[in-house]
Amino acid sequence: MDYSKLPAREIERAARVIHPGAWAVERERPLATLLGSCVTVCLYDPQARIGGINHFMLPAMKSGKNRDVDSLLSGDFAMEALLNALLKQGARKNRLQAKAFGGGAVIASSLQIGGRNVEFAREWLAREGIALLASDFLGPWSRKVLFLPNTGDAWCRRIEASVAATAQIVREERAYAESLQKKPRPDDKKIELF
Repeated sequence: MDYSKLPAREIERAARVIHPGAWAVERERPLATLLGSCVTVCLYDPQARIGGINHFMLPAMKSGKNRDVDSLLSGDFAMEALLNALLKQGARKNRLQAKAFGGGAVIASSLQIGGRNVEFAREWLAREGIALLASDFLGPWSRKVLFLPNTGDAWCRRIEASVAATAQIVREERAYAESLQKKPRPDDKKIELF
């Protein structure tokens, strides 16, 4: 299906939603995410016509007891996971292009986190030699991002920092972080690798 000919509302309805700590690669289906202080990077290979996005909450992993949780939410993990998934599906690193969004200060305590996330994204892309073609960073807004992986088109809608919008972003980020910290129940089936 050619999503690029649909109105933005239809693209948004069809989009696969990427939550904090996640990433996805697609050939056709649109991808979407909602950002506060988090950052999303959209990577696209114009020749292979494949792209993907991630959504990270922290610039890098911390050492300590929550290392597994931190790694899933961190930019260094999210960028490497996205890059490797694209390469595995036929993208070439020397053809990749990027668009990146987020780092908003939607709540008072997120100003430093958002800025650190933005700085990390820019540094990582520069270090890897991937051109950043477009970005919308920082400011007092949350953002809704839509990305078409087969064309590289991205839309970013700034959302004024209302109490409701801020609460939704905070709930999503907190719920995801808490879900990663839950220990499996004893009756959960375990898979043994050998």
